[in-house]
Amino acid sequence: MARRRGPDFFLIGAPKAGTSALHKALEQHPGLFLSRPKEPKYYMCGDSPPPAYKGPGDAHSNQEWVWQRERYLALFDDAPETALRGESTPFYLYNRDARRRIAADNPDAKLIAVLRDPVDRAYSNWMHLWMDGLEPRCDIVEAVQHEKWRIDQGWAPFWHYSSLGMYGRQVADLYDHVPASQVLLLRYKELVDSPGATLQRVFDFLGVPQVEIETIPADNSRPFVEDGLRTKLLGPVIRAGAWAGQFAPPQAWRRASSPLIRQLQRSGQGGRPSLTPEQRFTLLEPHREDIARLSELTGQDFSEWLQHRDGGSFATRAGREDALTSR
Repeated sequence: MARRRGPDFFLIGAPKAGTSALHKALEQHPGLFLSRPKEPKYYMCGDSPPPAYKGPGDAHSNQEWVWQRERYLALFDDAPETALRGESTPFYLYNRDARRRIAADNPDAKLIAVLRDPVDRAYSNWMHLWMDGLEPRCDIVEAVQHEKWRIDQGWAPFWHYSSLGMYGRQVADLYDHVPASQVLLLRYKELVDSPGATLQRVFDFLGVPQVEIETIPADNSRPFVEDGLRTKLLGPVIRAGAWAGQFAPPQAWRRASSPLIRQLQRSGQGGRPSLTPEQRFTLLEPHREDIARLSELTGQDFSEWLQHRDGGSFATRAGREDALTSR
């Protein structure tokens, strides 16, 4: 029997920075094979069961990790012999052990990271969990202020809103394990504003032929729900159910929770409110030194992240395009 082969490339991060959209786009290339599930998280646990994370919903999510090596390699069994194999776990950039394990196990692999303004990324991350009824804090600033306590209590990385955006220290450590020539750093803004050109850069980096892909699929988005009676009633029920979900298969919890989440989101607006200048300033402050470090490390200018603005998203891009075509 032929020796199983692992990935040739990884989409390593960052969460809420377009990795899902990029993954879906790359799946359309005939010379690439992407794993299913999209986020096996194998290199975060190293052939051991995942940590017993204790945040809302973490326990049932842990059941979806593919942590056994044979199960992980089996994800690529159906890949054509000539196709490049890849997977997308956006927490690999953040997880120091994952960076080390990938470098040791796949020393020639190519790594792709999409970096998003750390404040916009944190806000989108908080919004994702708030809209699903899992985030108990109705204010992003207040949630970030509780981040250290949550980390100390063993909440999973998806709750590390500010820490996940410390790209300078993450990329610095990555370069200690992998040559910079094997790493492609993209910006979320490039995916949003120039999806075609960005995909061509990825294809060139991976060394596969250029193909036309009409569009990068929209990223995961949810309608914004104001804090109110609905969130106060349904939020605790969803979080209690998520805790109980650890004792059932993940798909069972998803079936049970879907009606509650739909009820929660029924009152949602089409778009999320923008951060105020005061909120952005507060959330940005811990990142200033790290942004400078990232700029020095990569030779790229990230100063736009220091300005107050609407960060944009695939949804807002679609809205702008609809407005243009309707004129």
